[in-house]
Amino acid sequence: MRPPIRAALLVTCINDVLFPDVGRAVVTLLRRLDVDVDFPPGQTCCGQPMVNTGYLDEAVPPLRAHVEAFAGYDAIVVPSGSCAGSVRHQHAMVARRSGDPGLVRAVEQAPPAYELSEFLVDVLGVEDVGGYFPHRVTYHPTCHSLRMLGVGDRPTRLLRAVRGLQLAELPQAGECCGFGGTFAVKNADTSVAMGADKARHVRESGAEVLVAGDSSCLMHIGGLLSRQRTGVRTMHLAEVLASTDRAIVGADS
Repeated sequence: MRPPIRAALLVTCINDVLFPDVGRAVVTLLRRLDVDVDFPPGQTCCGQPMVNTGYLDEAVPPLRAHVEAFAGYDAIVVPSGSCAGSVRHQHAMVARRSGDPGLVRAVEQAPPAYELSEFLVDVLGVEDVGGYFPHRVTYHPTCHSLRMLGVGDRPTRLLRAVRGLQLAELPQAGECCGFGGTFAVKNADTSVAMGADKARHVRESGAEVLVAGDSSCLMHIGGLLSRQRTGVRTMHLAEVLASTDRAIVGADS
């Protein structure tokens, strides 16, 4: 029997503000798998926007809040490759640059952060999470999950185990969708062009639903799909994995 794991959900800013159902889906999913999951109320931004735009000093206060909020847990579960990558690869850099030995130690002693599919497959050792989702789905591997974290085929292995789900191949899947946080603001025309390419590939897949592990990318691609009146929905990986036959009936009624 697997030893009990006390996990903490880092819900991320965009999910907290715009897509709260993603956080709820993570909790539903983990509790189904007998994980003791908590939501530390003191959590705030992971600091990634500050680091990515060069404001490393401004990233120190959210880093302090992070290590305080998540201290004492066995693992941090993050429904975002982007924010999980920030915790794993940027926090130590920000702590060292701050010149505060106490902050450096706190980051070194912080629980490990896992993107959701990593936690399910690598830590819990499961691929079939008991989901049921009778739809044709295609999966977009977001840049940070693909390149920074190297989650590989973990998300698609999880999707293939969902009963009723048909997984369609996404043409040019490894190409960036063009969101990139502040990139979409500073380089709007390029961002939209990249997103349009991704939306075209989604249409070519014939999928009813586009799934990804980052709500920010889904927001970007989903906006383009909506404006094109494609009828393709976007859903976070957690929402699909948490779905059951009862949830599907409730959604359609």
